[in-house]
Amino acid sequence: MRHHRAFSIISILALLFCLGVMPAWAEFSVQCPPDVDGIDTDGDGDVNNDHVCVHLSSGDGFIKMADGRDSYIFGFASHRLANSDPVVFQPEPGESRPPAESIGLPTSEGGLNLGATFPAPTIEVREGQKLYLTLSNVGMLMRPDLFDPHTVHYHGFPNVASIFDGLPDSAISINMGFSLTYFYNLVEPGTFMYHCHVEATEHMQMGMLGNIYVRPMQDLTDGTDLGYPSYAYNDGDGTTGYHVAKPLQIHSFDPNFHDANELVQPLPFALMHDRYPMFNGRGYPDTLNPDNIANQELYEAQLMDSIIEVPQGERVLLRLSSLATVDFYTVASPSIPMTVVGQGARILRTAGETDGVQDLFYTTHSVTLGGGEAKDILLDTTDIPEGTYFIYTTNLNNLSNDQEDYGGMMTEIVVQAAAL
Repeated sequence: MRHHRAFSIISILALLFCLGVMPAWAEFSVQCPPDVDGIDTDGDGDVNNDHVCVHLSSGDGFIKMADGRDSYIFGFASHRLANSDPVVFQPEPGESRPPAESIGLPTSEGGLNLGATFPAPTIEVREGQKLYLTLSNVGMLMRPDLFDPHTVHYHGFPNVASIFDGLPDSAISINMGFSLTYFYNLVEPGTFMYHCHVEATEHMQMGMLGNIYVRPMQDLTDGTDLGYPSYAYNDGDGTTGYHVAKPLQIHSFDPNFHDANELVQPLPFALMHDRYPMFNGRGYPDTLNPDNIANQELYEAQLMDSIIEVPQGERVLLRLSSLATVDFYTVASPSIPMTVVGQGARILRTAGETDGVQDLFYTTHSVTLGGGEAKDILLDTTDIPEGTYFIYTTNLNNLSNDQEDYGGMMTEIVVQAAAL
């Protein structure tokens, strides 16, 4: 593990210059208009709270791999880092932006590594809401020679306005020291994901990946009438109902690529070979650690565990997605059957005019995902005894943390005593 990193005199001077000018960027422009149309679009009965605002930063930092190695990353972070969720601000009538103290530059709170967490903060919103997502580019503190712009690409979202799509060819890229507020009209529920689309292979391999979930309006309009507290989709009959939700996002890192980026060397795109397969930014056994994980700078940059805990007899909604840049992965649950109810943020259901609605759900013990794919999976523990079960990749070479065995893309499902 490297505790000391060499810089040239020019790099050190550039770094000091960047640190010196950063406080001047402490006030970013954040668009966050109040909801004043008098229409309840998210179904909760309140006509004034349908707008939600999220503020992310983009920068660089480090995370700790399960074998103890430090890995240099690019990433997104919430401007408040108390937990894995970004601050969601819902303006009242007459307010136009979040409180001033919550808009400060993330790096002003302590310096290095406050611009990146891995995976990126999870954003959870509801169908019918209007999302204003501001991205502020705080720059690369470990690579002051880089002036990379960044974007947010809301993968799989049917965005009407191409300017908010995050694709640099048809949208705006955000340069260092600047911000852009994206607007999304959330009309469809499902499991989505987001990532930077600038130099996409590099920035995604380096860690600019996150989840975004849109909960269906049925959660509010039907509630427990259909038998469950929450639903994956607006199914109308409770077939996608669940009690506990858990995201598992598939990632994997090539340590040679990350080292080359940190040490300002040519990037080995053609030789990319991932050796750190992960769920939610962690390899086993770190997937079971409920606490945030700190890197060598004692900064907590890994904020998501992967352990699944559920009372016996209840259903789990497993939001399984992949933003891996190299390989396909097969994920198996050999002891608890997986019922796939959604794919690509769409419920698996027909809408035939003659045969009526027909479910296309299927039950299996393994699913395969490539980069950019997502599946909504129900795990029903009704007939499952209390105990600990495993979910892991069947690509057995990925059950390791680089050269350390008994690790990689694996976690546990803990079926607890039934709720009273």
